[in-house]
Amino acid sequence: MHQLAAQWIVTLLRDQHIPFVICGGLAAQGYGAKRELSDIDLFVPGEHFSSVVQAGWAYISKAATRYCEEGWDLTYVQFKYANIKVEVGNAEGAQIFDAANQAWVSLPIDFSRTHTVSLLGLELPLMLREDLIEYKAILSRPVDIADIQAMREHA
Repeated sequence: MHQLAAQWIVTLLRDQHIPFVICGGLAAQGYGAKRELSDIDLFVPGEHFSSVVQAGWAYISKAATRYCEEGWDLTYVQFKYANIKVEVGNAEGAQIFDAANQAWVSLPIDFSRTHTVSLLGLELPLMLREDLIEYKAILSRPVDIADIQAMREHA
């Protein structure tokens, strides 16, 4: 099912020439993590966010707005396609919670810093391994620590 959801969102984005970067668990899988995916996470540039929301409106399961939850403070929309959650974040103004310092910090998303990997039958632009490890280390949730360990073992 993740493959169908990934094909849907990637086709939607590429048809509209919207740059994107895969992050989260799917990106971690691209670098060797083996845990089961709970969703598909990606970012788009702020100027394209509303276009993504409009293009995928029929599949919205969580409205496009600013959310502050689970270590994240950002604007995102959640789609549900083939029963899989696809969360598209607006890269503009995204913040994560620094567990060590107990403070919110900016999460800069650089769409030029990607590594293309074949996953789920698609060529996907992943956040660079070092950037992914850095933000997961800042969050330091159990799932992030597990992903970091798996990515480092696979390096």
